Amino acid sequence: MQGPLWGQPQSRVLWTRIFTFLNLLLFSAYGNNQLKFTVLYNNIPLKSGFQTGWGFSCLVQGLEKTILFDTGGNGGILHANMRASDVDPAIVDLVVLSHNHGDHAGGLGWFLKENPRVTVYTPTSFSRGFQEAVNQMGAKPVSVSAPGEIVEGVFTTGDMGGGIIEQALILESTMGLVLITGCAHPGIVQIAEKTIQLRNQGIYLVVGGFHLMGYGERDLRAIAERLKEMGVKRIAPSHC
Repeated sequence: MQGPLWGQPQSRVLWTRIFTFLNLLLFSAYGNNQLKFTVLYNNIPLKSGFQTGWGFSCLVQGLEKTILFDTGGNGGILHANMRASDVDPAIVDLVVLSHNHGDHAGGLGWFLKENPRVTVYTPTSFSRGFQEAVNQMGAKPVSVSAPGEIVEGVFTTGDMGGGIIEQALILESTMGLVLITGCAHPGIVQIAEKTIQLRNQGIYLVVGGFHLMGYGERDLRAIAERLKEMGVKRIAPSHC
């Protein structure tokens, strides 16, 4: 990550501490709700024994179905981090890809070789050829355009953005909505606004890529203030 704020050594230390704190908070905040989030792929190192790479992947457990949100950019790294987390690919029921970039969909090929018995949800920006390849590997491809419920209590925002089409994942919890983003190309504020509009509930936590590379401190503070104004309680920014 580049930019005026991130580029300073003091800021690097501060952000690493923030990420570590929020990572711990993620698990404790949802202990009573049986939800568990495991970041399996990230370019920001937080825990020894994990490999890093440019991209993002997050496992969501404790729901009707186990969901893998994005697959990172490299199947070998995803494999290593699943093994380090004691995660068996066979437990995954659904794969949700945020957008058609290699750092978020690049690990899918390896994953489907390990577990082809999944449904793969993609935005409409993914090509027919991609969908056919998923089908040939034994998985069920589903192209998503409009917002909707994937499984009980789990929703997609549907297609968002102009040049880069992206979807985000919305989960209901006892503490409020959880919003998981891949890169947030359409804008993290815009995605949060749509989430509140779709579910008519407040957001407790936003986690994932925020796509704020190169933003200055003034812009970052303005985005943070806007999220606070919307009632967002916690954020766990990572990746981009």
